[in-house]
Amino acid sequence: PTKKVVFVSFGTNNFLTMGCYKYMEELWRHKQSDALRFLMRVRAWEYRQRPNICKVNKPCRTDKAHHLGFKQKQGYVIVRAGVRRGGRKRQNHRGMVWGKPKHQGINQLKFERNLQSMAEEKVGRKYTNLRVLNSYWVNQDATMKYYEVICVDPQHTKIRNDPRINWIVNPVHKHRELRGLTSAGRKGRGLRKKGHRANGIKGGSYRAAWINRNTMRLKRYR
Repeated sequence: PTKKVVFVSFGTNNFLTMGCYKYMEELWRHKQSDALRFLMRVRAWEYRQRPNICKVNKPCRTDKAHHLGFKQKQGYVIVRAGVRRGGRKRQNHRGMVWGKPKHQGINQLKFERNLQSMAEEKVGRKYTNLRVLNSYWVNQDATMKYYEVICVDPQHTKIRNDPRINWIVNPVHKHRELRGLTSAGRKGRGLRKKGHRANGIKGGSYRAAWINRNTMRLKRYR
């Protein structure tokens, strides 16, 4: 006799269901899976054929973009930027530094900031009328890393009338990416810490904290 299959319902609180973005998030977590490896290989080839910094119609990772503040409406722009991987070789003719031995390093020099903040900077310099909101990783190959940068048009009526995003219209937010105010920039400055672990960076940086600790303040009348 054939077996009878019975499906058990858990009522309204069905913990087996996930939303669409949750599925996408789980897919992107397994970057070594066959599907994602094939997809990223094909996309990396496509990115190499296109300009290094170019506007795209829609985000490659919809879930990640919406987590970081993107809205599918007028005034929001997605820009893909590629950054060359690796250290930063010093640009000296024939590798000769006419100075002290301390400054004679050529090859093993590392850039202070992360590549993601460099991608944001490149986008901010090219699209000067937009404000950089956030960014996320999308792909990489042997020589390049690719990021998608979320930009906002501060002159657009839809942006200026939206109370959730119109804070970025204020002129103090011009070129946030050049001053280390985006999420990637704050990470490069070491500002992801909170509480007692952040005692060494009070005031915005470890240099500011050091100056505060080592400055003698004397009241005028004492």
